[in-house]
Order: sequence, then structure tokens, then C-alpha cells
Amino acid sequence: MPARPLRVIVAGAGTGGLCLAQGLRQAGIDVVVLERDDGPRTAGLRGYRVGISPNGARALRSCLPPDLYAVFEASTGEPYERFLMSTERYRELLAIRAAELPGGGADEHNVSRATLRQVLLTGIEDAVHWGRPVGRFEIRPDGTVAVFADGGDPVTGDLLVGADGAGSPVRRRWAPTAGHTSTGLVALGAKAPLDERTTTLLPDGGAPGMALLFDRRGGLGITHVMRMRWDDDRVPRPGIAPEHAAALRGWRGLAADPTTDFVSWGVTASRSLFASGLPARADGSALLTHAHRLTDGWDPRWHALLDRSDPASAILIDIRTSDPLPEWEPGPVTLLGDAAHTMTPGRGAGANTALRDARELCERLVRVRDGEQGLYAAVGEYEALMRRYSAAAVRESLEFMNDDDARRGPVTRAFRSAAQRTGMRLVNRVPALRRRAAHGMQRVRDSELA
Repeated sequence: MPARPLRVIVAGAGTGGLCLAQGLRQAGIDVVVLERDDGPRTAGLRGYRVGISPNGARALRSCLPPDLYAVFEASTGEPYERFLMSTERYRELLAIRAAELPGGGADEHNVSRATLRQVLLTGIEDAVHWGRPVGRFEIRPDGTVAVFADGGDPVTGDLLVGADGAGSPVRRRWAPTAGHTSTGLVALGAKAPLDERTTTLLPDGGAPGMALLFDRRGGLGITHVMRMRWDDDRVPRPGIAPEHAAALRGWRGLAADPTTDFVSWGVTASRSLFASGLPARADGSALLTHAHRLTDGWDPRWHALLDRSDPASAILIDIRTSDPLPEWEPGPVTLLGDAAHTMTPGRGAGANTALRDARELCERLVRVRDGEQGLYAAVGEYEALMRRYSAAAVRESLEFMNDDDARRGPVTRAFRSAAQRTGMRLVNRVPALRRRAAHGMQRVRDSELA
């Protein structure tokens, strides 16, 4: 089979779409990215922090040029020391040190979403067309696909990759029976500056790490401490690894990155607790007020943290999960990331699964480029594999985060909460059980442990 030129159109400049574009550019495959945002900083406040797991790190290492992967590692926040689980009154239930994770947590990275986007744009800025949402597409008689995006003539290519998020217009057209189900949960979140005052308000005293707070009523809180490797003037901090300092000094994207040290927090609760319904277009201050109400009775330090948060950063998310992906005949259109498999944030697997999608698809398109495989066969192979590993991630993420408590009475919820807390305290006291818990935390985030 002779080698053939390829042109790939990626709908969406999110984490997975840009990682795929980087890999294709590295492979010499023509790629164009169509993005609805007006520019790279438009979505800078969405999502705050993302944890890059071993799955995600392997995908980035595979798709990025070595010098840019070094920039990625240098641009991450200070490594986490431990993962704390506590009551809503800040009483410790279970603490797992990063060193107890498989591999010692060496392939776990904490990054600002805005920073990660800057990294993934580096070197492929010319491939990204901003303000071009994909409206519709058509498959032409010669098998190519023509994409109609706002603001210009149709873009044609051999393959269209829908990486345009949970509300993907590409998915709605290509796989209209692929749907979502509401979990019945709602998440509110915001971020606050990380300073001396804020560190006194955190469950873990400001130590680098993540804390989960379990409310007796079934609510869940979370905090992430993000200390960056540069100061407010975008200068690498003294004491960081020399290779990280060198990578940051050579990265032109640092000047455009708005990220400074911060704490991100979120609270997840049953939709049923919103007696008057979800606020349709509430401003940030109103969302913070809702967060106060949802966490009534929590430690006063939690409420002080909410008071220090930036209202402009507040977000509201109706948490949904993908229904099992139907099978379709492989063709010149495929899906990646949330467009294919939206999942709850319960296991932190969403972005990492999208990155794995990018790696798996890129590897198969390289075979097409080299004449080793036909395009539709390569796409079909990718889709079959993606359905399997994403289904596991969706299922385990849903098991950790769902609204089962809404269907239980207050007495049942109280017994369940007490049993959960007793179990975590027991695990905390027994090293073997704590190691097993650490392995379980990591399994869905690292396919080599599955």
C-alpha cells in the first residue's frame, strides 16, 4: 500500500484536540484546528486545574516534541505531597502520601488549564483558526469531508475529528444516538489567590496537595493547591530544578500565561438541594452565595475561603455522564474526548482519557501516512479501542460520583455516611489497606495498572 498525504480537520482547540494536532504536526501530517473561542485566553478561567495522570503524561510525551514536553513538565505546579480526605469540619479521615501511589506519583502532574492550553498551542499557532465554530459538514463523493465553519469558505480534508466538547455539534450529526444522562449532581467552584492568609483556611494547612471533604448529607468538597514554578512577574523561582528554569526561560508562551499561585475549590451536591431550581444565569457573587448555602454547617475556615474567592472565576456545572457509545461504520469522521465520552470528575480521568484518545488516533494515522493501513480501517481500530477504555473510565467515574443519596432518606444517608467515615479511618490506620486504596485511586488513571 503506497504512502499517501493526509489532511485532518480537528473541531475544537481543547486539551485532546490540540494534543492530536501536535502529534500530527510532528508526524508531518497536514492538520487544521477550528475553534469557536475568539482566542486562546477566552476560556482561561474554565476548569482552573487539571491533574495529568500517567495516561495523560504518556500521551503528551508521545505527541509533543521533546523540548515542548520539557516545557510542559516545567509549567506544572509544585508536586503534590499527599491526598487528604476529611469531614466537612476538617477532621482527618484518610491521608495518602504521593509516595504511596504506584510509581511514587512521579507521572502525576498538576497544571492550570490555561497554562496547558498555552503549552499545547506552542509551535502550531498557524494551524488554529479562532472564531470558527463548526456548524455542519458533508461527506463528498470522493470520500473527503467538507466542514462549514463560521467566518470563511468550507474546509476540506480526509478526516474530521470531533473534539468539540460534551455539546459537540459533530457528534450530534455523526452519532445522533450517542447521548448523555444527568447524574443529578451539580458542582459549584471558584478560585482564590494562594497567599499566607488563604493557606490558614485550607483543610491541609496549605501543603501542596488535594483535599476531599465528605459532608454527612452526601455533599462533597474539594480543594487543590497550585504553586507555580514562576513568580508574579513570570520569572522562574529560585530553587526550582535547573532544567525547569531553562525550559521556562526559553518558552515564549510564559509571557502570555495569566496563571499565578491559586487555590481552586469546588462543592458537589444533589440537584435536589436547589429548592428553587438552578440559577439560570447567576453572576459570580450569586454562585458564591449558593455555595455558602450548600455548605451550611461546614468549618468556618471553608466559608472564609469562599469569601476570598474571585466572583469572576465562579462556575456552575450540571454534571452529566455519557451513555454507552453505539457502534457505527468507520468513516471520514470520528470523535475524541468529551465529544465521545463525557464523564464525571470523580476520578479525574476526563482530560487524561482525551489525551490518550489523541495518542491512539495519532499513532494509527501515522500508519495511514506510511501506507501500512487504510484510513477507515485505522479509524475503526481506534474507535473500537477507545470505546473499551473510555467505557471503563466513564463507569468508574460514575461509581465515585453520583446522586444515590438523593434517593435515600435522611436516616439511611446518616448510616451510610457513618459507615463511609469508619471505613476510611480504618484504612488510614492499616498500611496495607492504605496502599490498596492508593492503587485503586490510580487504576483508572493509568491503563498499565488495569
